[in-house]
Amino acid sequence: MHGSPHIVSDVMTRTVVALGRGATFKEIVKTMQQWRVSAMPVVEDGTRVVGIVSEADLLPKEEFRDGDPDRRTQLRRLADLMKAGAVTAEELMTVPAVTVAQDATLAQAARLMALKKVKRLPVVDDAGVLRGIVSRADLLRVFLRDDEEIAAEVRDEVVAGLFPAPPEPIRVEVHEGVVRLTGRIDDTSLVPVAARLVRAVEGVVDVDCALAGPRRRPDLDPDLPDADTPVPPSHAGETT
Repeated sequence: MHGSPHIVSDVMTRTVVALGRGATFKEIVKTMQQWRVSAMPVVEDGTRVVGIVSEADLLPKEEFRDGDPDRRTQLRRLADLMKAGAVTAEELMTVPAVTVAQDATLAQAARLMALKKVKRLPVVDDAGVLRGIVSRADLLRVFLRDDEEIAAEVRDEVVAGLFPAPPEPIRVEVHEGVVRLTGRIDDTSLVPVAARLVRAVEGVVDVDCALAGPRRRPDLDPDLPDADTPVPPSHAGETT
């Protein structure tokens, strides 16, 4: 969608492997191996996301398999010890599930992943129904956009809007996702605005904003004072 921000539904994987609350420990491990995933959403009624089971939720069973932890470990890692004894998805899952809306922007999804320190997010609609899953790799796909496509969007959506009649044509060059703007504009206070808007275009890696102000007009008569120079008072008619 040229000129429109990409949203999660544009890049998410729509085929999602999900678990029911009653899925057993071995079922979960087998499914993860079969589908080569490290985490899966847990749903109820076949659609609504209620939790997430990840490899981290499964590992305590192996970690604490061959011995009882000391008292300090028991107090410090009570949640992990409970998972070590779990046998179903309902007992293993992390709740509440961290999900993202299908109409969220890619930037919003990326911030949520970083904040929650997760590698993937179940994608849900307004009713909490599972619609897909988005991973870190999915979010990075925007950087595969063609340089020419990025340049066209910058010209149409940023340059044309901010600088409809520049003193000189503004040139937009894109190489490996790095955008360079050159040319002259009437109002140089708009340079940081232009840089910010360009950086917000999907797929832009960096911005080199080399826009300059209008050229200074040479004085038509060098003997005349500049317009900003005060003119001395006239002494005509004075007598000495």
